[in-house]
Amino acid sequence: MKPYRVLLYYIYSPIENPDQYRDEHHRLCLRLNLLGRVIVAPEGLNGTVSGLTADCEAYKAALHADPRFADIEFKVDEADGHTFQKLHVRVKPEIVHSDLPVDPRRQTGIHLEPEEFQQLKNDPDVVLVDMRSNYEHAVGRFRGAVTFDMENLRELPEHVHEIEHLKDKKIITYCTGGIKCEKASAYLLSQGFQNVYQLHGGIIKYGMEAGGTDFDGQCYVFDNRVTVDVNHVNPTTVSVCYRCGTPTSRMINCASPACNNHVTLCESCGDEHGGTCTDACKTDPELRPYDGTGYYGKQSVGYTPAQGYISRRGQKIDLSAPRLVAASTDTPSV
Repeated sequence: MKPYRVLLYYIYSPIENPDQYRDEHHRLCLRLNLLGRVIVAPEGLNGTVSGLTADCEAYKAALHADPRFADIEFKVDEADGHTFQKLHVRVKPEIVHSDLPVDPRRQTGIHLEPEEFQQLKNDPDVVLVDMRSNYEHAVGRFRGAVTFDMENLRELPEHVHEIEHLKDKKIITYCTGGIKCEKASAYLLSQGFQNVYQLHGGIIKYGMEAGGTDFDGQCYVFDNRVTVDVNHVNPTTVSVCYRCGTPTSRMINCASPACNNHVTLCESCGDEHGGTCTDACKTDPELRPYDGTGYYGKQSVGYTPAQGYISRRGQKIDLSAPRLVAASTDTPSV
């Protein structure tokens, strides 16, 4: 068993004072030595964090003890170390940016648990619809699924016409962890689709609980791992190297910061071309050293996990106390 855990979760539950709760949540993550990204919004909470097993268990317990978040369902994976380099806890208008005029607490698609989804997905009256970005489904997707050429969920209204002819079918939406589908399925219902379902917990939960059958390729994730295996039954590769066309599920960010495209690149081309997706990218004067992973965390001088809180509030953090201590010019101790 690996010593670290990666937690993926979300919940639509009103937060009356997101700014205040953001600070509380940031201090909680600092106390538990967690790294990752957490979004706090008036509509709820969305996060992916990594840490030692005991720290992640304490984090889960702390959130479940809050009545607002008692129903959070965590997707838990193992890791050899932190899958993030930094800690960011931010307040945003939505926990997943969509701009869709829907409220999933009022209406959303029927949730299907992984085993239910597995039984229903091959029904001839069912259509699977991928609600992720184009670079995500390029590296992995469910067999036979409809995909949209969109950069983000805000573009969904521009693509609904592509499935208008399927309104008499059972539509099952899916995404990485389920959060996009809460709003995407609600939007489809608002557009006149009658039989709308969603894969509860997304691709990640399906892989953990149902073996990932018929998910071709790999699942894109938003941390240092970039992609993960989910199909443990009949895995295949659906993507090819951006440069040479060899089948590969190995996704990278182009080493050129000016480009930074998400592309699949085989190991051979990665080594030969320094992790760049085109020859033109090789000439970028800011070209990043390619270390074989193709993942480039943003660099900052003097960063510590507490820095996001310090720069925001200008206050010293006392992790042993529930409240902040007086502001100080001393170096923060965490």
